[in-house]
Amino acid sequence: MSRAVDDERRRRAREGLRDSPERAGARAHFRAMGIDPARLGGPIVGIASTWTGTMPCNLNHRDLSDSAARAVEAAGGVPLPFNTIAVSDNQSQGTPGMRASLISREVIADSIELMVHAHDFDAVLCIVGCDKTVPAALMALARVDKPGVVLYSGPMRAGRWRGADVTIQHVWEAVGAFERGTVSRDELDELERHACPGRGTCAGHFTANTMAIALDCLGIAAVGDGLIPAEAAKEKGAAAERAGRLAVALAGGGPTAGNFLDRRALLNAMAGITATGGSSNGVLHLLAIAHEAGVELTLDELTAVAARTPTIASLAPSGRWVAEDLHRAGGTAAVIAELIRAG
Repeated sequence: MSRAVDDERRRRAREGLRDSPERAGARAHFRAMGIDPARLGGPIVGIASTWTGTMPCNLNHRDLSDSAARAVEAAGGVPLPFNTIAVSDNQSQGTPGMRASLISREVIADSIELMVHAHDFDAVLCIVGCDKTVPAALMALARVDKPGVVLYSGPMRAGRWRGADVTIQHVWEAVGAFERGTVSRDELDELERHACPGRGTCAGHFTANTMAIALDCLGIAAVGDGLIPAEAAKEKGAAAERAGRLAVALAGGGPTAGNFLDRRALLNAMAGITATGGSSNGVLHLLAIAHEAGVELTLDELTAVAARTPTIASLAPSGRWVAEDLHRAGGTAAVIAELIRAG
């Protein structure tokens, strides 16, 4: 079947969803979910969540999905939330399970793509958190090229131990120190209890927070909303509501994800990653996103951007501060402003 024929069938099916006899079966299911078919003439927004109860990184996704759904409905749209998987690099690290980590990126992207293909949403809002979920959502949006918004669910706050901020990084370093005999088992156990105080992605500038910076630089997320800490429930809920309203606005013929994932934006994302001392995994993911978006981009080109971009934020693991500190200091917007000022 040609693309043109397929598109025409989708158009007819979508237009008939509200009242055509052929779509009565679909409307019966919508009624079963409490959705009045009269509302189906408005934008239908798929809300993809990577919630999983296996790690703290994505534990707030159901709350954010609910907030976004309410905003979509209030804006005249129909929210249709769905879920996909996520793998914890931290928990699988050093085990055979780590082999599933990068593969999970492809599975997440595939599952979001399949849901959009099957249900033909007018727009897609992706709620992402831990490492592979961010690039996976961008890869999926590049494939389907629908109007899309991505909301990063936020970093964990730093823990406090012996008067200092600590993160999961300190636990891993303490494991090594314990093996060397310079940290006792009691000290390791005590640190373990304080390093991760609640929900959110790892507090340091590891892969997840690195990709949150990339999201802002790509322009496919509301700048500043991503680094709001996950435990700042009121602020984060408001960010989800903004994302929901934006998805409805874009569904009315706004730009598609492909308009954001162009060559210039991807190079800007690399600049943002470098300026904040982000993870080298960002390179791996930007190349994959470029491939899905049909953008020619090479490792050498990303390396050239990194070489001419100064690192202006001292963020862990290479520096002192954590994601929450960057948010308080102005977040990605402040980084972008400084880079523009410096030319």
